[in-house]
Amino acid sequence: MTEANATVDTPVSVTRDGGHGGGGHGVSLREATRVWARIAALSFGGPAGQIAVMHRILVEEKRWIGETRFLHALNYCMLLPGPEAQQLAVYVGWLMHRTPGGLIAGTLFVLPGLVAIMALSWIYAAFGNVGLVQGLFFGLKAAVLAVVLEAVVRIGRRALKNRVMLGIAAAAFVAIFAFDVPFPIIILVAGLVGFVGGRLGRPEFAVGGGHGSGTGKTLADSDSLLGEGTPPHARPTLGWSLRVGAICLALWLGPVLALLLTRGPGDVFGEIAVFFSKMAVVTFGGAYAVLAYVAQQAVEHYGWLRPSEMLDGLGMAETTPGPLIMVTQFVGFMGAFRDPGALPPLLAGTLGGLLTTWVTFVPCFLWIFLGAPFVEALRGNKALGGALSAITAAVVGVVLNLAVWFALHVLFGRLEPVRGAGVSFDVPVLSTVNIPSLVLTIGAVLAVFRFKVGMIPTLAGCALLGLALRVATG
Repeated sequence: MTEANATVDTPVSVTRDGGHGGGGHGVSLREATRVWARIAALSFGGPAGQIAVMHRILVEEKRWIGETRFLHALNYCMLLPGPEAQQLAVYVGWLMHRTPGGLIAGTLFVLPGLVAIMALSWIYAAFGNVGLVQGLFFGLKAAVLAVVLEAVVRIGRRALKNRVMLGIAAAAFVAIFAFDVPFPIIILVAGLVGFVGGRLGRPEFAVGGGHGSGTGKTLADSDSLLGEGTPPHARPTLGWSLRVGAICLALWLGPVLALLLTRGPGDVFGEIAVFFSKMAVVTFGGAYAVLAYVAQQAVEHYGWLRPSEMLDGLGMAETTPGPLIMVTQFVGFMGAFRDPGALPPLLAGTLGGLLTTWVTFVPCFLWIFLGAPFVEALRGNKALGGALSAITAAVVGVVLNLAVWFALHVLFGRLEPVRGAGVSFDVPVLSTVNIPSLVLTIGAVLAVFRFKVGMIPTLAGCALLGLALRVATG
């Protein structure tokens, strides 16, 4: 099948089989590009916030895709290594406008974070941890916490439609929060439970039909612009799979092999390429699931940066748009900046950051372009649908755990570990509560939940307040 006929400037026309650059939905690639750019600019708050933004714009506002199909795509992306929100953007972009749509959606989703982290990395490397930047981050963290909490509520409201799903989410939260059960095991168990439930025809595991629970806000697949059917370009073929697999593998691993052959395995750029290529295939469970290992290797094994610098990089990624895993760009930047060889340090750092981003995100396009057609073909399978529904419920519990983790680290200066009888979690030392952060967080929560203030005004307001507080306290 060809990908060259995708429409760029004009809305697509409907054909008898719905097969063309736009799939019969009437949305031009130019219009879609504007929408994806808007989503990218609003992609704060980690995966929970980003997925909520996509749901609000793609399902509720633009009505491109129905609720059930959105959740089906999300469930598949949750199973993949890498940033699920970015992969979801690639998936929907591919469904709407073939490969060009997927490339545009996925690239735009990463671009704001790439630019922001790169600019902050330059400032950090050139001037150190600037006080005004610290103040900005301080205010943004409170707003991001409110955004993440709102996203948990929004996604949970749609995914947890009965007591069984609520129970799965609760069990997942307890398992990861109190017992440190690895994320892949939680997903595996939830998927097996859902698979059995779906195979037995249990209604609790049936994928929602798009009409929700009477709220009137859920869009049925049949009422969406994309519709219920599978576009011709989304039907799997062996030839397409071989071509896309070969191209994506060449784009991903070609630069890695070139660096190893020309500069050797001991060169910092070769180390960055190999290390983060390995990370691209093991980052199941989102960024938090792998950041501890990344930090350990980057600090202790490679010596690319210090522990406090790793935390500063995480703060950058948490408070800028784009996937949280963009923190790896900062790690690659600092690694090459500190070992530039014959290059100017800032140029080496820039190249190191760009290389890290390339080998981290190119595999994401491979997983979607190669696997999504087969997932679309199984969309009506009840057992698979049950498994994916249960996985979504489990992920809600995991995301809630991330929100709690984030809240503890934003609001308290010290945490005490609780260990024993198989239980392992941290509790805050109440005397170390950060009062300014608590006040800002309460204000942000009230703004989002009570007064329905938008994400950008909330982020901007908290950032300005954090900046003002930093100036006032010197």
